[in-house]
Amino acid sequence: MQGTVDGFTYGLVTPVVAYLMASLGGALGLRCTTRSMLVASWRPGWLALGAAAIGSGIWTMHFVAMMGFTVKGAPIHYDRPMTFASLGVAIVMVGVGIFIVGYKGAKGTALFTGGTITGLGIASMHYLGMAGMRLNGKFEYNTVTVALSVVIAMCAATAALWAAGQVRGFMWSVGASLVMGLAVSGMHYTGMAALSVHLHHMGAPVTGESPAALLWPMLVGPLAFLVLAGAVVMFDPMLVMGKPDWTPVEHKPGVPAHPEVHHTTRRPPLRPVRPQGRRTPRTPQKR
Repeated sequence: MQGTVDGFTYGLVTPVVAYLMASLGGALGLRCTTRSMLVASWRPGWLALGAAAIGSGIWTMHFVAMMGFTVKGAPIHYDRPMTFASLGVAIVMVGVGIFIVGYKGAKGTALFTGGTITGLGIASMHYLGMAGMRLNGKFEYNTVTVALSVVIAMCAATAALWAAGQVRGFMWSVGASLVMGLAVSGMHYTGMAALSVHLHHMGAPVTGESPAALLWPMLVGPLAFLVLAGAVVMFDPMLVMGKPDWTPVEHKPGVPAHPEVHHTTRRPPLRPVRPQGRRTPRTPQKR
């Protein structure tokens, strides 16, 4: 029997909150990636923090949106290990893409490779999370729509990583994160549009935990991490200004634009100059 699917049980509340979570994670992740590109000090730490922020943001976005997903006549439960695994996959695969761009630059082959891996990580998180759902029925997907959702994820990730490499200040990253949140949300709902549910007339009791018992407590951790990452970004002035923490010598006050050049070759000593005045005639010495 075909199940009746409703992805907006609570109206626009879950889509809007999900979009904000994706944008918040994207903003923090992109700023951390930008910070790693400005200077080489502690670059792995900034890239890891950025990967965790983006992964946590898209994972939180996914399951906030899933709060509004219901199937009429079929209670939905979630498998705990599979749900945790989807978060781990998101952080690891996003991290691989971010590290490639962080060390190779946001251009050319590195940008394409990093964006592809990051996009595949976003899509893998989505469909792995869907695989963790348990109900008295089975899911079927439209292959073309699934492929479209994966392409959207890859394009969104590539565009976001490119934006992270364009160091143009805080507002530039905010705009890029809003676009990234819109693309990730679009990928999610495109994937959900590919889904159809076929219910079983008779079946064994559904295992797993209810959304209220599993998802709400699990969301506390990623949300707390996003708040902590936001505090780190706010207290780093260079992330807000978008400028490197070094200043060329020519731009420092009190320093000449062209520093004095010191020659290493030794010059011959100068002969002392006699004071000019009245000359006294030299008298021959008497013998």
